[in-house]
Amino acid sequence: MSAPAGSASPFRAVDIIRKKRDGDELSRAEIEYLVSGYTAGEIPDYQAAAWLMAGLLRGFTRAETTVLTDAMLRSGEVLDLSEFPAPKVDKHSTGGVGDKTSLVLAPLAAAGGLIVPMISGRGLGHTGGTLDKLESIPGFTVGLSTAEFRRVLAECGCAMIGQTAEIAPADRKFYALRDVTGTVESPYLICASIMSKKLAEGIDALVLDVKTGSGAFMKKEEDAVFLAELMVETGERMGKKVVAPITDMNQPLGRMVGNSLEVAECIAILRGEGPDDLRDLCLELAAWMFHLGGSAANLNEARSKAETLLKSGRAMETFRKMVELQGGDPDAIDDPQRLPQAKYSLDVTSPRAGYVTAIQCESIGTACVILGGGREKKEDSVDPAVGITLHKKVGDHIVAGEPLCSILYNSEALAIRAKDLIEESYRISNAPPAQKRPLVHRVIQGSGNKN
Repeated sequence: MSAPAGSASPFRAVDIIRKKRDGDELSRAEIEYLVSGYTAGEIPDYQAAAWLMAGLLRGFTRAETTVLTDAMLRSGEVLDLSEFPAPKVDKHSTGGVGDKTSLVLAPLAAAGGLIVPMISGRGLGHTGGTLDKLESIPGFTVGLSTAEFRRVLAECGCAMIGQTAEIAPADRKFYALRDVTGTVESPYLICASIMSKKLAEGIDALVLDVKTGSGAFMKKEEDAVFLAELMVETGERMGKKVVAPITDMNQPLGRMVGNSLEVAECIAILRGEGPDDLRDLCLELAAWMFHLGGSAANLNEARSKAETLLKSGRAMETFRKMVELQGGDPDAIDDPQRLPQAKYSLDVTSPRAGYVTAIQCESIGTACVILGGGREKKEDSVDPAVGITLHKKVGDHIVAGEPLCSILYNSEALAIRAKDLIEESYRISNAPPAQKRPLVHRVIQGSGNKN
């Protein structure tokens, strides 16, 4: 990487800002100079913010995006997992409501012989976070040292932790700045942020679950496709196998929204039970993980392998072992009633008979946050027990007075706020929806991943 800003350098930050402002392509050396200088504290926030805004408005080329990703990746530690001979494969979701597949996929893929070094995040906005879900398991710790992380990987094939201070520190600084300067939405910056963190895990391949719909950050499918194509190409340019299914987030995934509720639903899936949509998406994503990892000749064979691992109970055994290795109470996995439970329940009933034709998914996620299941402010604590159980989803028939969902709560005042929002989020019509949206809209593949 280029020398930091404070050392002898042919560059000035203001010149790089002007160049991007005018729509010109930056060189590798210029991007590396700016990333290393800002990370080291030698380029001030106001210049980095100006550069981010110029990039948001002017965009970046694919080559610039790859260089930016690489510079952010190499700003910190890149894990070397070469002591594990098995393929290293991970999955990342762009975020949604009830989006809990990681808790099934990590042990499912590991049970099939892959190494899954999953570094996850917390809830963001109306979406839930994998770390918050895991921490609802009594005793579970996501703050493992690198040595502990490797030990868990060696013993059960998967580990799920939070981002360490050593992983992509440039991304942490740039993300905080983007959050307060109106530059979060840039697909190029989103790509660099996601890919720098995931590729720092030392993986060989990555499955990206790119959500679209009312509960996703990318509400328009064309925006989701653009981001997916950008991330797949960036990963390939950096020597990794990457595939990105575009999946539906126009209603919550599964029937549970809330941290301990979603853990319980994942346990049900691992036992061969649970809702069909969650099971089907887990099998689809697991199939791609096995296919990219080279442990199946084609996608059909990979899906059959995933189904067999679920039915045999091996994925469940791997999840229980990972929980125990990371300090969690395995009895809570055997009996999900030992997970945190809310004190009270309140039904949200339908005002009329008909069919559920739409659910404003983001509103369901926001209602869960209001209950305490997420953070309205960064410093807020999360109540692991609260959430929403969906009794009716899109296409279901309902009679007047029948429950649409149940609110599980610990504060009546918060439950009333959440109830108002949920009531507004359901659309009931006389006729069922004309057609059911597919769970997987399409799959973006790189040139080397064609099935």
